[in-house]
Amino acid sequence: MDLFESIDAVPESYGPVAVTIGKFDGVHSGHRAVLARLREVAAERGLRSIVVTFDRNPMSLLNPASCPQPLLSKEQKLERLATTEIDGTLVLTFDRALSEVSAEDFVATILNGALDTKVVLVGADFRFGARGAGDVALLRQLGEAHGFEVVVIDDIALEEGRRVSSTFVRELLSEGRVAEAAQLLTAAHSVRGVVVLGQQRGRELGYPTANLDRNSEGFIPADGVYAAWLVVDGVHFAAAVSIGNNPTFDGVPEKQVEAHALDQDFDIYGKRVEIEFVEYVRGMVKYTTVDALIDQMCLDEVAVREILGVPAKETPKK
Repeated sequence: MDLFESIDAVPESYGPVAVTIGKFDGVHSGHRAVLARLREVAAERGLRSIVVTFDRNPMSLLNPASCPQPLLSKEQKLERLATTEIDGTLVLTFDRALSEVSAEDFVATILNGALDTKVVLVGADFRFGARGAGDVALLRQLGEAHGFEVVVIDDIALEEGRRVSSTFVRELLSEGRVAEAAQLLTAAHSVRGVVVLGQQRGRELGYPTANLDRNSEGFIPADGVYAAWLVVDGVHFAAAVSIGNNPTFDGVPEKQVEAHALDQDFDIYGKRVEIEFVEYVRGMVKYTTVDALIDQMCLDEVAVREILGVPAKETPKK
């Protein structure tokens, strides 16, 4: 996938292209259906398929108080877009200057000028330009003036009628329903970050953990214990992951993410690792004794092994 992080980075001869525009937070199954249609339209007409997206949610600048936490970091989003077989992605820095670009100038400068667009695929509720003044009707008018067609794509809905959306995925993760979220994402939801030195309580209890720093990437699911894969240098290790403030002990920061890799005792401090969530095991509980906590951790390990299909001694999954 070609990646352009500004319109100036797009070669003059790159077009003509078919384009879709959006935040693409999560790159979920609804997004993937749009991108599949984009590739199809582009192939039919001999065009390149291009996604135009943003380095952040525009709401983070326009209305920070109402801006939801992103499902993915910009880097994670670009990695997932690269798996969709589109030809390229243009990432626009959403700053105050871009927020003030009119709908007409957005089309003239970016769609027509930088990309030489021939087809634009959007949803029926698509808005663009300063203060969201542009809609599909205006886009069609501008398309006639600049020589591109507008194709409206229907939303993707589940069998029960719920629309597939980043909001829905976020709701599932907020409830710990990581397996259901993975179905919408078409991949395990993951967070990643640098392993930092914790309070060493896990090691003292016989369950050493890799603690992620507080600036980890990706939406952190609800507090609880999960079966997951800890990915270190591309190798997957079965892991029991705890999210929360460990209520059995005092003074633990909120929303710690700790991964205990089964059958492993390695030094990965300072490494950037990824946690791929598979299934929720249980909620957080405050235990009256340390022994009771250890007994529960033993049960958690049994549950995680069963969920991941890992025997008593695990071989890393390549």
